Parts: sequence; C-alpha cells; structure tokens
Amino acid sequence: MEAASRNLLSFISMLPTCFILVIFSFTIVDAEISNSKTIGRGLKAYGQLPDRKELATPSSALFFDDNEKDIDIIATYSDASGTIRTSRVKMKDLSASWVLENPISGEPGKQKGSQVFKLKDSYQASRRSEENIEHFIDDHHWQEDEIQNRRKASWSPVKFKRQMLRQKRWDLRTVDLIRQNKEADKQMEATSAIEDLKNMDPVVNGKYSIWRRDFENPNSDSTLKLMRDQIIMAKAYANIAKSRNQIDLYSSLLRHVGDSLRVIGDANSDSELHPSSLDQAKAMGHALSFAKDRLYDCHIVARKLRAMLQSAEDNVDSLKKRSAFLIQLAAKTVPKPLHCLPLQLAADYYFHGYQSKKDLNIEKLEDPSLYHYAIFSDNVLATSVVVNSTVLHANEPEKHVFHIVTDKLNFAAMRMWFILNAPEKATVQVENIDDFKWLNSSYCSVLHQLESARVKEYYFKNHPSSLSVGSDNLKYRNPKYLSMLNHLRFYLPEVYPKLHKILFLDDDIVVQKDLTPLWDVDLNGMVNGAVETCKGSFHRFDKYLNFSNPKISENFDSNACGWAFGMNIFDLKEWRNRNITQIYHYWQDRNEDRTLWKLGTLPPGLITFYNLTYPLDRKWHVLGLRI
Repeated sequence: MEAASRNLLSFISMLPTCFILVIFSFTIVDAEISNSKTIGRGLKAYGQLPDRKELATPSSALFFDDNEKDIDIIATYSDASGTIRTSRVKMKDLSASWVLENPISGEPGKQKGSQVFKLKDSYQASRRSEENIEHFIDDHHWQEDEIQNRRKASWSPVKFKRQMLRQKRWDLRTVDLIRQNKEADKQMEATSAIEDLKNMDPVVNGKYSIWRRDFENPNSDSTLKLMRDQIIMAKAYANIAKSRNQIDLYSSLLRHVGDSLRVIGDANSDSELHPSSLDQAKAMGHALSFAKDRLYDCHIVARKLRAMLQSAEDNVDSLKKRSAFLIQLAAKTVPKPLHCLPLQLAADYYFHGYQSKKDLNIEKLEDPSLYHYAIFSDNVLATSVVVNSTVLHANEPEKHVFHIVTDKLNFAAMRMWFILNAPEKATVQVENIDDFKWLNSSYCSVLHQLESARVKEYYFKNHPSSLSVGSDNLKYRNPKYLSMLNHLRFYLPEVYPKLHKILFLDDDIVVQKDLTPLWDVDLNGMVNGAVETCKGSFHRFDKYLNFSNPKISENFDSNACGWAFGMNIFDLKEWRNRNITQIYHYWQDRNEDRTLWKLGTLPPGLITFYNLTYPLDRKWHVLGLRI
C-alpha cells in the first residue's frame, strides 16, 4: 500500500493540472484529472460529491498547518492500459504547493457533517486563473479592483518564491545569451577583417596612400606634407640604391623626386598645388613601394635617415647665422636719402654759423620743478619722433624740458634739426657726449674695457668668416652694446646734478598720452620706476643672467621679474643716497669676460636696480613701440 501511495504521489506530481476531492476522516475522495476522460462515478456513494457545476464554481483556498488533523486522500485515476485504479495517500505526504479549496462558498468551520474539499496544485491553478483573468479582461473589460481580487485569491508564498526564482533564472539566461551574441559578432568582425587584409593589394603601401580623411578638407596641407615626406624617403632609398649599384632604381627615384619638386613649387597648402599633384603622389607611392621591396633594411634606412637629419640640422644652423648677420647688416644700413640727411644738416649747421649760437631758456634746464626727459641717441629722426609725440600729448608743453645727448659725429645734425624744427613751447637741449670730461676710462668701466686688447679683437677685428665663429648670438657682437651712449643711462646723477627726478626714454618709442602724472607716482623709497614684463615664466632674471655662475646664483633670484628699460622714472636723490652708479661699476667690472651675462644694458640694469625697482602700471609702457 505504501509503495502504491508513493507511485500515486509521483504520478500526481507529474500531472499538469489536478483536482482531488477529499473529505475529513473516512470520507472517500473523487480525483478528477485534467486531460483525462476517466471519472470515478461509482465512488460517489462513499461521500457527498458535488456536481460538475459546483466543481467549476470558484472557492477560497483552505490551508492546513502541522497542528491540524491529518487527512486521508483516496484518488481515482486510469493507468497506461486504461484500467481505473484507486489509491490512498496522506495529506502530509503531499508537497507544500498542494492546497485545499472548499467548493461550497462559506466558512468551513460552520459546515455540518462530512465536507468535501477540492485539492489542487497551487502553482498550476494560479497560472490557469491568471490566464482566465486576462481572457476576461480582453472579452468583458473587468474593472481593476475585480482583477486585483482574483489575483490575491490565487496568491501563495510558495508560488511567489517560485516565480522570483524563475524570473532570476530567466534574467541570467538573457544576460548569457546577449553575451554569447556579442562574442559571436566580435568573432565575425575579426574574421571579416582578416579576410579583408588577405585581399589587400600588397604592392601599394598604405603609408603613401592619399585616400585618407585628411584629404577631405580642401584647405588642408596633408597632400603637400605627404609629397614632402615622399621626397625625403625617395632620397634615402636613392642613396641606398646607388651604394648597391642599382643604377636604374636610383635614376627612377631621382626622376620622381624632380617631378614632385616641380609639382610642389612654392606651394604652402594643398589649394596651391598643381592639379597633377595627386597623380604624382600616387606615382611616387608606387615607386617607393617598389624600392622598399628591393632595398628595405631597417638598420640601413634608420642610419641613412639619421645622417640626413644631421645634415639638415647643420644647414638650418648655418642659415640661422647667415640670417642674423644679414639682419644686423640691414639694421645698420640706412637708405641713401636718410644717410645724406645728417650730412646735409651738419653742412647747414656750420655754413650758417649755428655752432656759436647759445641755448635759449637756460634757466629751465636746471629747474627741478619742471618735467625733465633724458634721451640718448645718434638717430636724428627717431629722436624727433619721441620729442614731438611727447609734446603733442602734453597738457602743459611749456613745462617740458628734453635733454638730448648724442655723439660727436651726429651732434651738428641733431642740433641743426631741432633749431629748424623746434617743438612749440617745449625746451630742447642737445649735448655732445665728448664734452663730458669726467667720463673717462679711469672712472667708467665700459671705457676701461674698450681699451682691452681682447675686447677690441672680439668687437672690432675684421672677421671674414663671421658666420662660422662660435655659437654666440651675432647681434651681441655689435659694438653699439659697449657704446657710451648706451651706458650713459647709468650716470644720470652725474649728467644732471641739479635735478631730482627725470624720465628716461629710448629713441624707439611713440608717446600717446600725457606723461606728467609719472612725476606724481610715489616710488616708496625705490630708485627706479618701471613696467614689469614678466608673465608666467617669461622675462625673468634667468632669461638674462647666467645662474650657473655662483656669483649670480648666490646674489639674485632666478624667478625675479624683469622690467622694460626704455621708459623709466628715476628718483635721482635716492640714486645718490644709495650710490647706485658704484653698484653698476662693481658688477660691470666682473663681467669683462662676458660670463655673467651677454652684452647690453638690461642685464646690468636688472642687477643694479635689484630690489630697488617700483612696478608701474602696465598702461604706462605697452611693449611694441607704444606707451
């Protein structure tokens, strides 16, 4: 009997849907199996079995816990041969998914006598119930609250847990399928790429292909760059071909190089190239591919390219030196009319006897209450521009006094110019630097250095091969950097002993506003007022001074800010108190061998006025020929 019960349970568990009627204690149960036409009709005598209509009537589920009395279940079913059989099982032997439902509406506790219940699988029944609900929604448009009631009636914890596990398995399976699909796509792409590579033409090298995205832009220079690169590689392969005595290939490459150079011409972009440039680039690409197949050796090509690079660098260095030399030559060369102007002015000066004419307004030249300017230059026209632009924008031009110092060669021309073209109301004084008798080699460091044989050889010896001398910047070999007109700015208190403040101006500026407010600037005890030129890491002390020398590195900060030495307001009283000129002499004497800085006046100016410079507002001196 026990074996039969186990077989029955196994059979019941395999059925898709099963209704089993049970009664308490000795009530015999009629089992109704879906998809089976067998019904235990004769067993109705054992108990009160409901009609089929009553079986179809929905009823509420009734659950039993472990404390309730066990229930005997008698099931009727047909076996594989069609024979009707019965078997008895216990309620406790069924799985938790089997539940009891009362086919008669009402509370089970209030029913008298024997009661008949329907036993069914909760999961399968709930599935069918949900299908029925969806069917009714489509056909009869049930209200939402009725649908919810139906679903609540068929819900059970076991069913919910199984649904959650099933959903989780579905999600995992979906992720796995997606991953497999992506891997399959990648494998197909890789296979396709390999096939494409196998089908490529091995003769045409992609490196020299002109069909790239760069060529879609009509304003680009990619074609020009490509052709220039092709010329470099063609020259390299041509040299290798010549060394291997492959004359035909050598001649072919040189012919393609010549054709490419003619096509390029003076073009700077693709739009300027000859229409046949693309055809020539294709032809050169085929020639290079052929040369590569016959001559390519990684080490040989690399060695040849390094040699070509070294040769190109040597040529660039030589051209830079030549350019610097020519720039300096052009800077010192003036057009014939301008060269003749000083000669004509000097001739008129002596012809009309202006050499004996005295300066007017002598009392203004030493009046500290006026606005005094110092301009040291040998350029007549440049000095005139500075003076006239300053007077033009001055609010009170009669209070402006210009002190111009030039050399002996240009003194007559400079003085004659300002006699003929004197600025309105302003006072102009022109002096000859040779008249400063106190400025001699025993006092001035620069004049003392000019007497050195080594300095004379460096600056004044005729160098027929100037372009190949050392690596020094050629512009620093110009003797003007040691001229006294350039260094006279360090002797302002000696030149103008009765003045308190003076504004120094270079001859390469154009004044565009009234400068008198500069005399009202409080320098806070500093000697020099200047506009700083450092922005970020540019124009700091390390740009001008040699900080590898301990004399510089131990006394100055490499990150100190530089300033412009072309528009400076000087407090001459403070200058005399601090003996600034002596500081200048100290450092100039130690730079005779040019190891502390290269020549010029800005490096010694940065040193002389170190921690003695007051930064002016940038609007006072805008670099680029403007104030």
